Amino acid sequence: MNDTPGWASPGSAPSGGQEPGTSTPPEHADRPGGTQPADQPAKNPQGPGPQWSPQQPPPGQWSAPTGPPNPGQAPPPPPPGPGWGTRPPTGPGHGPTGYGGYGAPGGWGGGWGGPPPAAKPGVIPLRPLGVGEILDGAVSTMRTYWRTVLGISLTVAVVIEVIVVLLQGLVLDDSASTTALGDASATVDEQLDAMGSVLLSSGVIFLVSLVGTITATALLTAVTSRAVLGKPVTTGEAWRDARPQLLKLFGLILLLLVMVTVVALVCVLPGALLGGAAGDALTAVGSIGSVVVAVSLLVRFSLAPPTLMLEKQGIRKAMARSAKLVRGSWWRVFGIQVLSLIIANIVALIIAVPFALVGAAVSPGGLSAFADADTDLGWTYLIVSGIGSVIGSLITFPITAGVAVLLYVDQRIRREALDLDLARAAGIQGYGTPGTTPGS
Repeated sequence: MNDTPGWASPGSAPSGGQEPGTSTPPEHADRPGGTQPADQPAKNPQGPGPQWSPQQPPPGQWSAPTGPPNPGQAPPPPPPGPGWGTRPPTGPGHGPTGYGGYGAPGGWGGGWGGPPPAAKPGVIPLRPLGVGEILDGAVSTMRTYWRTVLGISLTVAVVIEVIVVLLQGLVLDDSASTTALGDASATVDEQLDAMGSVLLSSGVIFLVSLVGTITATALLTAVTSRAVLGKPVTTGEAWRDARPQLLKLFGLILLLLVMVTVVALVCVLPGALLGGAAGDALTAVGSIGSVVVAVSLLVRFSLAPPTLMLEKQGIRKAMARSAKLVRGSWWRVFGIQVLSLIIANIVALIIAVPFALVGAAVSPGGLSAFADADTDLGWTYLIVSGIGSVIGSLITFPITAGVAVLLYVDQRIRREALDLDLARAAGIQGYGTPGTTPGS
């Protein structure tokens, strides 16, 4: 069954491509039946023929035959000067210049100066990427297509923060119900009510933020995929490309959250039901196990969102493709994604914390109220801190979405030679043909 699609540009139908490792093998040098080309001397198993000198140099080097020169033979030319082995001169009268002349891949002196650079039609070179190149590609997408990236991130972040501020200020502002959590004299019912209030407030805010993050990720995936090809995209085009797959992306994220929740319950519930010291120990072990299993599953299916968006796959197919791409590279994928999350969130915190402090300072209670979790800081704090959160989201959205897409592209280049499809999609002629230079 063919499950390796080619590059599906945003807005296209699902693509079916060639299985990895099934590229056409190069033609063997020896002809069938032992025949040789007319311009190639026949092989002599008895040794060199009469046209060859009986004195042959050892393999890998050249030395002139020893012995006195024949009478009447002209002396050999003097050895070359110190410029021997250097690159031949180029320019008028010295042969062709640039690729295809001296020093071109496959030609004379193919090793001079190392291999030619990989083609780079967009924000990344078309070859396996390093960690720095993936991060740089995400930042380059922000810098090169800043109008589209800023427009998407700002719109989504503002909508999220407006909803969150209104919910916190109008609906979820009952801070008195949470005081029972720190009150030792509170009854069990009061503590359960307070815990339920906290969970409700956090859950609603998390749900709103999740919807906005998924929407931003879908739109920025379309932008980054075009940036790999060096093709700009407007916000409207990104929306038209992402809209057909948006509901599937929500279903995928919801399925992953349900899987993680079920794993946590399965691991923690036995200890909670057992109770006592043994139950507490079993709960602790189960909690650690649930974290390990949940992280393993999340990394295994971390490439499912870009797969679903770019290959136009269903949820199950996208998860299977992600597991296939991550297999054998789990630690690498895990490390790159954790590093990108750390960098993005550190930058967001550097921006958001000063706004939160300023918002607390200009609030009626001042900074002392900011340290008291039971004090309602009011609308001023919510608005000022919300502005900081919006600015921080302008950094986190593009970096996390961009790294996920570029990591997906990198894994497909390593496993499925996606660079050939990308080169064709970018309009690079002759890419991957023997004897040609990428990008020529």
